[in-house]
Amino acid sequence: MLALFTVTCVASHSAAADGRSESASDDRKIDFNIPQQPVSSALHAFAGQTGWEVSSPADVSEGRTSPGVQGTFVPEDGLKAMLAGTGLTYRLIGPQTATIERETSSGVVPAVVAAGAAGAATGAMAAANGSEGYTQTVQKPVKVPEVVVKDVKERPHREELLPEYAGGDVATGGRLGVLGNRDIMDSPFNQTNYSSKVIQNQQIRYMADVLNNDPTARASASTSTGADDFSIRGFNVSNADIYFNGMVGVAPTFFNSMMAESLERVEVLKGPSALLNGIAQQGSIGGTINLVPKRAGADPLTQFTGSYISSTQFGGHADISRRFGSEKQFGVRFNGVYRSGDTPIDYQSRESALGTLALDYQVKRFRVVADLGYQYQNMQAIRDFTTVSSGVQVPKVPNNRGNYDGPHDFNKPQVYYGDLRGEYDILDQLTVFAAVGGSYRNSRYVLTNRNITDAAGDLEPTSTQLIAETMAAWTVEGGLQGRFVTGPVRHQATLAYTYFNRFRKEGSGPFTDVPQSNIYNPTFGPAPDTSVDPALHKIQDMTLTGTTLADTLSMFDERLQLTVAGRLQTIDNTRFTANTGSIRSTYYESAVTPMVGLVVKPWQRVSLYANYIQGLQQGPVAPLTSANAGEIFAPFVTTQYEFGGKVDFGHLGTSLAFYQIAQPSGFVNPTTNVFGINGEQRHRGMDFNIFGELTEGVRLLGGAAFIDSELTKTEDGLNDGHRGIAVPRWRFVLGGEWDTPFLSGFTLFARGTHNTSMFLDQANTQEVPGWARLDLGARYMFLQPNGKPVTIRANVTNVLDSGYWDANSFGQLTVSDPRVFWLSATIDF
Repeated sequence: MLALFTVTCVASHSAAADGRSESASDDRKIDFNIPQQPVSSALHAFAGQTGWEVSSPADVSEGRTSPGVQGTFVPEDGLKAMLAGTGLTYRLIGPQTATIERETSSGVVPAVVAAGAAGAATGAMAAANGSEGYTQTVQKPVKVPEVVVKDVKERPHREELLPEYAGGDVATGGRLGVLGNRDIMDSPFNQTNYSSKVIQNQQIRYMADVLNNDPTARASASTSTGADDFSIRGFNVSNADIYFNGMVGVAPTFFNSMMAESLERVEVLKGPSALLNGIAQQGSIGGTINLVPKRAGADPLTQFTGSYISSTQFGGHADISRRFGSEKQFGVRFNGVYRSGDTPIDYQSRESALGTLALDYQVKRFRVVADLGYQYQNMQAIRDFTTVSSGVQVPKVPNNRGNYDGPHDFNKPQVYYGDLRGEYDILDQLTVFAAVGGSYRNSRYVLTNRNITDAAGDLEPTSTQLIAETMAAWTVEGGLQGRFVTGPVRHQATLAYTYFNRFRKEGSGPFTDVPQSNIYNPTFGPAPDTSVDPALHKIQDMTLTGTTLADTLSMFDERLQLTVAGRLQTIDNTRFTANTGSIRSTYYESAVTPMVGLVVKPWQRVSLYANYIQGLQQGPVAPLTSANAGEIFAPFVTTQYEFGGKVDFGHLGTSLAFYQIAQPSGFVNPTTNVFGINGEQRHRGMDFNIFGELTEGVRLLGGAAFIDSELTKTEDGLNDGHRGIAVPRWRFVLGGEWDTPFLSGFTLFARGTHNTSMFLDQANTQEVPGWARLDLGARYMFLQPNGKPVTIRANVTNVLDSGYWDANSFGQLTVSDPRVFWLSATIDF
């Protein structure tokens, strides 16, 4: 508590109206993209992007919403725009230092007046200082709390979208499961949160392609497979384990490629996170990917994008949003997409459709959001994964436009999905939250599982059939989050419960023989019989539950933060034999697993962290292309040790992490095509990420990842010390954008990627060569006579048309995508 006496002179025109009292001494122009949000969070975003220090008593900004600021401004003008209409203004108290104050009809009430209003005697008198329009405010001594929010102390709401970092490619934070949203500098984990700006500017059409910007997380399947496949820190992350608004089983990603146009963020958390997010239904431990849908912004939006993708794919995307109500508390956003046409792959065509509706309602104590979505895909002539017989060297990659799987394979899933989330502040420091979500999927597909038998690329004869499938999943989350103080320690405690259930049915048609062939000169048999839908039988009923108790304790102005948590998690899983309905396998397991995370901030923009986390994980699941497809192996407890540091240079951010993770090692036996477990796979690695603006108009995004992969406890020790399957020792990604000075609105883009070699087998005798790829792009933005922007974009992926094999954790190969041209024009109305 401080005793303060203040005599403040403010100019009602030049100072009060403009919020200026001295020079900011900062003439840099910054590309702001701060969305509508509470003023406290907007100030945090402003401080992060500019390096300014901004202070305000908590009760001055409480309950006020900033309209945000979009565009290029010097910092002071950006701050002014960000406070427009809030009833607040600012006063410069030094170079790049400002304090937030309430506006009055005659000028500005200093922050100390507002904070000390209770019991304070204030008066105002006109001062004849020889300058017209000046008033003088005199305040008697009062005691007020000293509250500084240059790194805004209030945690964001659980549904509050954290602002973008300088350059706009990534956000300043993201969701940490049941703990809610956290700034990356306050998180004891390594997380990268990609923004919709990256999705739009790189013309990303499917969510997996966002990971092309990440050195640690990668999409390990080409788009020609029609389904995403992921790896984080060298471990498989199933497409069934993608989260939507923090909930599993909602996103339309299972054996599918999710369209990206409706996404605001793609949040990639590295490392095991079962305690934070719940048990992964397919046993993924390398990390999690959370998808955040778009919401209505402060300003009305009517936008259309027309696109062309080689070979002959054309499409359109409509993005429309509005806010309603006296305080714009109700928001609606619609995204609709349709694309169809041939791809560059022989025989292949792809039809995709998406419709989403996002709703939100926000008042001071209550916030609720809802999402409804539908996605359809019809991909003909899938070029799927293939295996290589034991002892056979990986042959030279075939033409990357060829299709040795032929014209008959296809995948045709359609998914209905949605969620409803709400939170209510029972007290200022206590919030109750609840959510429910789910999806319904039905699909028909034909896959031909090919195996290469020799170095000449011969494919052994096999058979194929029509598969029909339905899957229903739903998930529930609820809990309490409280904030309180004990002595010098601040707490944010969370008690949460999660429930997930998935039920699958499947049926198959008659087999059709597929003749011997060759990857370089393929021959195809007759098309399988798809005229009759097979009868469906239940094949799985799985329930996953968990109860989490966590507390984040902070001291010394949040420079020391300790998070401790425990989770009771349970797996109840039953597999049924197709066609008979008899139980094939069942298990019920539960365990209590701990987590400890530490954050230390020795300096203002430096954050050091460490974590220890355990989680009960469902055992690996045999892939769809294996002979025992869908078989689920026993659950296990996985453990991660990690430490690292993050440095925020104001406009450029970096992070460095070191970790160790271990899990049972699974692979597909190339001789029997049966997936099984053999020992343990341990990864010790390093992640380095860089993002933000190197200089004005130059942005960087990428990094490097190193993984020391080692197999241990293998049968008879035969493969001990070998590398795990499909784990590159090094992966480098570096992308950059340059806003050219010679043509306003014209930006160039380039990204280079390099993966070192991998092995396809545990014996490390089948080596997959390393590869490199170059992607380029350009965009030009200009304004229409009505002031609305038009943006023309052109991108080329795999510019040099490099042909290479990629591989996944199951020991399967896929051929790289060829050079692809992407053109689009985005018009705002």
